[in-house]
Amino acid sequence: MTPVKPHEIVERALELSVADGCVVIADEQSTANLRWAGNALTTNGVTRGRTLTVIATVDGASGTASGVVSRTAVTADDLEPLVRAAEQAARDAGPAEDAGPLVTGVAASPDFTAPPAETSSEVFGGFAPRLGETFAHARAAGHELYGFANHLMTSTYLGTSTGLRLRHDQPTGTLELNAKSPDRTKSAWAGRATRDFTDVDPAELDAELAQRLAWAKRQIELPAGRYETLLPPSAVADLMVYLTWSASARDAHEGRTVFSRPGGGTKIGTKLTDLPLTLRSDPAAPGIECAPFVVAHASGGESSVFDNGLPLTATDWIRDGELTHLLSSRFSAGLTGLPVTPEIDNLTLEAGGTKSLEEMVAATERGLLLTCLWYIREVDPATLLLTGLTRDGVYLVENGEVTGAVNNFRFNESPVDLLGRAAEAGQTAPTLPREWSDWFTRAAMPPVRVPDFNMSSVSKGV
Repeated sequence: MTPVKPHEIVERALELSVADGCVVIADEQSTANLRWAGNALTTNGVTRGRTLTVIATVDGASGTASGVVSRTAVTADDLEPLVRAAEQAARDAGPAEDAGPLVTGVAASPDFTAPPAETSSEVFGGFAPRLGETFAHARAAGHELYGFANHLMTSTYLGTSTGLRLRHDQPTGTLELNAKSPDRTKSAWAGRATRDFTDVDPAELDAELAQRLAWAKRQIELPAGRYETLLPPSAVADLMVYLTWSASARDAHEGRTVFSRPGGGTKIGTKLTDLPLTLRSDPAAPGIECAPFVVAHASGGESSVFDNGLPLTATDWIRDGELTHLLSSRFSAGLTGLPVTPEIDNLTLEAGGTKSLEEMVAATERGLLLTCLWYIREVDPATLLLTGLTRDGVYLVENGEVTGAVNNFRFNESPVDLLGRAAEAGQTAPTLPREWSDWFTRAAMPPVRVPDFNMSSVSKGV
């Protein structure tokens, strides 16, 4: 049988619908991956998949209800049962809180009927030979490399009963490389996000990791406390991603978050930091481009299925240190009186800094240099207090030089409070948020100096 093309399956599902409104999202995905351990490739593979989401809306006397059903590996024979299931789910549901008219008036994507973009093992055509050379170099240098490279291509086709026909191709590549000493007592990590692996050099990362393993030959025990700390871009990204995820306009308006103003309303317009920091998202940001329209497979938080297809534009969440926008769907914008500013799948923090992390180290009298953060969890939404652990290398800097590795710590910090205390931000560069790399990869961040980062307790392990 000839496979049904994604745009055709969207059109057929819309034709089958007898609901008052219908949204159909077809996600065509292909992945290619490499994995390695102990300086040797272990596995590689390529996968293909399709997920179809049907959102039916049904108008009733008490309001409009919505029903959402998603299924994988959908064929032509599966379409009608899927559409009917979504319609039944809508009829069984009560009126949707976020109900509103489906989006109209958005010009169709010119490539809506084109075949989906696909990845394959060829994406590693230049990368894999360089990785093999890096294995040989690591073996000769006396350390072991572990890690993986993954490339995902998602083509999303979105059609609605109001006439929208939109399509977006999203490449997502990640490389994570971990170096260990032969006795496995010392570990260092580096990661990169990429669209196509042409801009990733494993030898460069290996050299960075070898340097960190060399620093770790001297071990220093430090107690818990507040330390001047240099946060690399990856750690900054993990904190800023969580800050943005927590920036719900509705929750702030209802007095439940760090962005709530005492006495009512939100803190939009409040100065959060004296540094000229701007935190923004832009679908067209070079190198971290993302979907220029809302793709909502379900409603929840600041996401609404009724907003599917809504155009996205560049949004400053913080501008020159001042809070300017919070996440808002059309529904929550109506509740709060704030602009409609949905979530966008990339994030950039800029402060006009020009220093690299190495230059900031050279300007440090005494402090800590982190590699990354992990196991980040929220403690208090009212202050956005987070806790988590350092991982794969914490280093002591003295008189502008790294003099050894120290023990790991548990930290307790609020990213909002950190912005207010930050003393310096360096040059913004693309980075991979390590903790959130399964959900968020498109980020560009600077290294940041915090004069009193709270290492609340000592943590054992590498």
